[in-house]
Amino acid sequence: MMAERKGAWMQTFTGRAFWPMDPQPEEVCIEDIAHALSHICRYVGHCLRFYSVAEHSVLLYRFAPAEFKKAALMHDSPEAYVVDLPRPLKPFIRSYKYIERDVAEAIQKKFDLPNICPPEVAKLDARILQDEQQQNMSSPPMSWSTQALEPLGVKLEFWSPQVAEVMFLSAYREAFL
Repeated sequence: MMAERKGAWMQTFTGRAFWPMDPQPEEVCIEDIAHALSHICRYVGHCLRFYSVAEHSVLLYRFAPAEFKKAALMHDSPEAYVVDLPRPLKPFIRSYKYIERDVAEAIQKKFDLPNICPPEVAKLDARILQDEQQQNMSSPPMSWSTQALEPLGVKLEFWSPQVAEVMFLSAYREAFL
């Protein structure tokens, strides 16, 4: 008999049950993360070409110093289970940050990460926004809040979901195994 869990469960790509309101490290699966992130488009889809969260994560991984590569690759991994909210909405959906935090903690434990997004990775993540804006967004009606930051210098490749999934898993094997 299964113990009582908080909230409802969702079925993952690999056929597992995952409770977003009650995440457990043993239910986190790298294949589920890679597959889901490869199918999620950055910027809620408001970009010129499909550009996945998986590709974004791999590009950040490539630019991160050695000691932050694991965190750079996994920094958006909670989105595989709870998706992301656009930046302008996040502060107004108060419970979301707690749900996202709990999922992040389960992922941290599963992959033995001390911090899923240390400040060094957060800074790289803010800088890559410049590259993404310049290469994949329409001309903005006003300045982005990150515009004072220097671009990271990545070239977006616009991988298909299938390629993004393979590249994410390859980076995972390189970093973790």
